[in-house]
Amino acid sequence: MAPAPAHLRLRVGLAASGWVALGATALPGGSPLRWVPVLAFVALVPGLALLHPQPSGLRPGARLEALALAAPVSLSLAALAATSLFLVEAFSTTAFLVSLAAFVTVVAALPGVPLPAATRGAVERERPRVRAKR
Repeated sequence: MAPAPAHLRLRVGLAASGWVALGATALPGGSPLRWVPVLAFVALVPGLALLHPQPSGLRPGARLEALALAAPVSLSLAALAATSLFLVEAFSTTAFLVSLAAFVTVVAALPGVPLPAATRGAVERERPRVRAKR
């Protein structure tokens, strides 16, 4: 069996991370094994799921751009999820993490949002073609 492509492994890892974070909430209260996966998931993974999974991969500058945008996008999505749950009077840690994990699972299956550095080629310029002398 051939190994899975890197972007497929990334997508599966992103989708699984939310469910791992949800499972970590079953551990004792003050344990770092409980709060570290939850914090990392909420702060980074929803944004990475939206921005990173590109089938052709990302250029080095676009990878940096995706990483820099992942935290603010993730925290914005977390705030939207939490606010929505509060408005319908259904907020709980479990409901919050399930909604984010389900969102990430669905989004990880879709292509990432195109990034400016990835589409315009501003980071890595293509080398000019050398014309053959006639």
